[in-house]
Amino acid sequence: MAEILDPKHFIENSDANVILGGMSNQISIRTYRPEDFDAVTRFWRRAREVAMPEMTARLGYSFEMDCRFFREHIVPSCQLWVAERNDMPIAFMGIKADFLDYLYVDHDYHRQGIGQAMLVHARLLSPEHLWLYTHQANLIARAFYEKNGLVAEKYGVSPPPESEPDVEYHWWLDR
Repeated sequence: MAEILDPKHFIENSDANVILGGMSNQISIRTYRPEDFDAVTRFWRRAREVAMPEMTARLGYSFEMDCRFFREHIVPSCQLWVAERNDMPIAFMGIKADFLDYLYVDHDYHRQGIGQAMLVHARLLSPEHLWLYTHQANLIARAFYEKNGLVAEKYGVSPPPESEPDVEYHWWLDR
């Protein structure tokens, strides 16, 4: 199995920020703020278009529909965290207890350890167990989760309107 980033690499401060990296490559993970909305919704949409272009095109959601969904469903239902570099949001995750409902990294920042840092932060928030769903067609996400120690435990179909084959992943501290 690939090396999994150890939470001891993080520095936590009293503002619930988590800081990773040297000064030139530093990211911080902090709670979502309303002023993050524009940047986060843009890279959230782009990440889905890159990872699953056929499904995104088939569903045909406009950017305005995505913004409304984010504002009306994601913001009120999850504890939201944002990774930022140079005061610019570059990733976000939404977590509900031990359920990681959303984890998206701006495509321009893939393969820089940001998603892994967010996943480690999720493990700090839920240290015994994490679980999530991703679409079977999202090969980028599946490879990322498997590389980082999550195990596919169940295959099914996501609820409408997507109705797409999905995978349920789990990470357990003691397994």
